[in-house]
Amino acid sequence: MPTRRDVILSLPITGAAFAVAGRTLLEDSPANAQPAAPHAGHFDPKGKAPSRFTKEVLRQAQVGLPFGDRRDFEEQKKGLIAPETELQIMADAGHVAWDMQRFQFLDKQPEFDSIHPSLLRLSVFNNNYGLYEVVPGIYQARGFDLANITFVRGRTGWIVFDTMVSAETVRAAWKLFQEHVGKGLPVSAVIYSHTHADHWGGVRGIVDEADVRAGKVAVIAPAGFMEHTISENVYAGNAMNRRLFYQYGLLLPASAYGYVGQGLGQAVSAGAMGLIAPTRFVEKDIEEFEVDGVRMVFQNTPNTEAPVEMNTYIPELKALWMAENVIASLHNIYTLRGAPVRDPLNWSKYIGQALYRFGVEADVLFASHHWPRWGNDRVQEVLRGQRDLYAHMNNQVLHLANQGVTINAIHNVYELPKSLQNMWFCRGYHGSPQHNSRGVIQRYLGFWDGNPTTLIPLSPADSAPLYVEMMGGAETIIARGRDLHDQGKYLLAQEILNKLVQAEPQNQTAKDLLADIFEQIGYQQENPGLRNSYLAAAYELRTGIPQGETADSSSPDVIRAMTTELFLNFLGIRMDSRKAEGMRFTINLITPDNGEKFLIELENATLTNVAGFLAKKPDLTLTINRSDLERTMMGAKTLDSQIADGTAKVDGDASVLQQLASTLVDFDPRFEIMPGTKVRGTPVTHADPYEAVPRQSIAE
Repeated sequence: MPTRRDVILSLPITGAAFAVAGRTLLEDSPANAQPAAPHAGHFDPKGKAPSRFTKEVLRQAQVGLPFGDRRDFEEQKKGLIAPETELQIMADAGHVAWDMQRFQFLDKQPEFDSIHPSLLRLSVFNNNYGLYEVVPGIYQARGFDLANITFVRGRTGWIVFDTMVSAETVRAAWKLFQEHVGKGLPVSAVIYSHTHADHWGGVRGIVDEADVRAGKVAVIAPAGFMEHTISENVYAGNAMNRRLFYQYGLLLPASAYGYVGQGLGQAVSAGAMGLIAPTRFVEKDIEEFEVDGVRMVFQNTPNTEAPVEMNTYIPELKALWMAENVIASLHNIYTLRGAPVRDPLNWSKYIGQALYRFGVEADVLFASHHWPRWGNDRVQEVLRGQRDLYAHMNNQVLHLANQGVTINAIHNVYELPKSLQNMWFCRGYHGSPQHNSRGVIQRYLGFWDGNPTTLIPLSPADSAPLYVEMMGGAETIIARGRDLHDQGKYLLAQEILNKLVQAEPQNQTAKDLLADIFEQIGYQQENPGLRNSYLAAAYELRTGIPQGETADSSSPDVIRAMTTELFLNFLGIRMDSRKAEGMRFTINLITPDNGEKFLIELENATLTNVAGFLAKKPDLTLTINRSDLERTMMGAKTLDSQIADGTAKVDGDASVLQQLASTLVDFDPRFEIMPGTKVRGTPVTHADPYEAVPRQSIAE
């Protein structure tokens, strides 16, 4: 049997090849490490308790934040119809798709000395798990996934806003809804607010595609939805997936010393993800039409929280759906997993338009994450605060940049005004002021800080030995690093210990001390992504990157929705150009069932393709229906077997496929981030298969 590299298009498009398809790591957990922890409750045998310095940072946060404002406490529980009693939802494949049991520790005590009090506050709110009334005719199931699912009463059935990540969690939410409110009425329409998968991935749990094709169920989305849904995270997908280990703390068990939620919601479900293509697109900036008898006004907001996204106003109910453009948090301008930097000024302007077009009369504001806000004064307060949050970050970061503050200093200089800091819904639970301010600089000025020293820098591993030598060697650095650690000067300590770890990746004493430092910095963070990243790095420094079998969790719907051009572009990324030196060939690819044609050319160690063109004298012409090509893209059938049985036809020199396949690389989904961690990874048994890498742009 041929291997994956034997022929072009029998390539692994599933799993780590694309973040859009994702990967579930079934055996990557530190949960069952056997040695006793140094103090009760800590998840790692080498982990440390929060220091007195960390405790003081958290105490100061408790004192300095507006905990006297209790409005969120009332709003987040308002309208509860029924709690969900099943704390675990099983996936169709047999593992746990959703587990709220692991977060119950958050409700057992009012504070923890290893969790920022602001983050704890939000995580406790996100433990709300059940069915809620927004206003009569609008209901939400919250706590079933990273995002909410919303039901709006139509003339003949229920209009669904966003369908979470997994079919299994959607089915559970629909079951609870039907038991208490639904009255047996069907789904009459689905509205996807935007392209991130936690807003469409569960659609097959609530809609039969046959009903969509028959016109019984409308599926509505903003213009450009399909293109951006698939393309946003493909090209750097493996790197994004690896970085998700840090942003989402995927190796950390839920505990006071590990993972305590993701800000937008408690976690990402690990069930079956699907996609049903929209039947209607909202094309205009403002577009009004009825959906199952309900008048809706759609506001397209491209290049905000997502490449395409739309808000929706329901005039008769004075209800404003802000999708993910307005949530109970500062969102990401720069996303830690990696993504094109978003446009905060554009984002702010669309919120401002929504405020004056809809918000001046809306009585309730609700969204795809967190809880609604009621009363026009409250709606306007939230819209104005969020508008100013993104505008201030854009304008004042650039104000400072125009005075010479660089990307390497801005996060230590930029500060939100106190008025915004005192608004709970502007706190940094998904984005943080630190990494977002750097993102603004990156968007406008790029990576360079203007100092020629940093223009062509040595790689860290190459420069670090000189630093170590000049600092007096490993023993001196470790002694000084331990001293700084013991003084609570963790940011200074990480500077010198990181140099030593870069220079001596196998120096476990240095790595353990750096892990201790990272751990304390992590405990101090309000932002879950920052907390998770520090704690994840600490874990890998101590134990290495765990090894284990991976289970492919690709969605056939998503693979089918990929354009052929996107697929071919990614082949060019997977090709190691060093292996292609001296090769030259041209392939014509023809897919008769959809009328596509591509000219694929390898020259100058670069693979390119041109849609709509064919070479006059190609080395090879490959003819295969797009529907059959999809089987190869999904890994269901190799191309050579399709050639052998006549499904695919070749004319010319078929050996060029072998040549191309010989240049292709399977990306390692566990590449090193911290030095000296890859080689130390050992197999571990996964105690809870729920722990999963989020798919596609679920990480937002």
